[in-house]
Amino acid sequence: MKCLLVSRIDLPEALDCARQMMAVLEEEDHTVILDTDIASALGRTGQSLNQADADIAVVIGGDGTILRTVQQMHEQIPVIGINHGEVGFLADLEPAQARKFARSLAPGLDIEERMRLALLQDGKILGDALNEALIVTTRPAKMLRFSILVDGVVTEQFRSDGLLVSTPTGSTAYAMSAGGPIVDPRIEAFLLVPLAPYLLSSRPHVISSCRKLEIRLESSKPAKLVLDGQKTVELGSSASLVVQRAREPARFVNVHRNFFEKVDNKLRKL
Repeated sequence: MKCLLVSRIDLPEALDCARQMMAVLEEEDHTVILDTDIASALGRTGQSLNQADADIAVVIGGDGTILRTVQQMHEQIPVIGINHGEVGFLADLEPAQARKFARSLAPGLDIEERMRLALLQDGKILGDALNEALIVTTRPAKMLRFSILVDGVVTEQFRSDGLLVSTPTGSTAYAMSAGGPIVDPRIEAFLLVPLAPYLLSSRPHVISSCRKLEIRLESSKPAKLVLDGQKTVELGSSASLVVQRAREPARFVNVHRNFFEKVDNKLRKL
């Protein structure tokens, strides 16, 4: 198999894990392709994430590293994450399990698809997100005004510090910190979480991805859109954004860990 290896390069422990994984994978006769960042750190030749042709991406780091990898892939390669971050909700393996996985790696992997969301403005795609899209003001301590339309009907209007549009996968990330529910990732829906709303009646909503969801920004303050903490788009003081499922879902190697058991174990570490 062709294995794309991606890693944090700011942690010596992560780089050591990457060296070990590279050695084990090559011992098992797999072809190892290095991302350009880790290749530079290891003194090897690499390929950019949007050009790599591989059967699987082995990502060593935390959720940010996995999100960056998914964000930069031109075509979605199945991902397996090895946790070298703070919590690592997207990483299914701990470092102690990495060698065993590498030695057992074989074709016919069980793959789980995770819905991503796409943000559009005037029919143009601004970007995709696996975890969330965040709309916040560019001026600290200023509130924004939003209108939410579902199937063309205004369902809510509110003022808040910002708005999170999350996938079920992202429900354990920023959305959870902002008071949103934990959502089963097998559900295909959009989770809307107002950030510090002015009225307590403005609560999180879970909306089917089959519905037409539109967010209207109606404010005198400029705002920006942040996708998975990786990409930023300036929106100005007014904008109309359509939220829909991305054309291509993210793909993860299924190691058959129960989602809710994993979340419970991860939360106990916080």
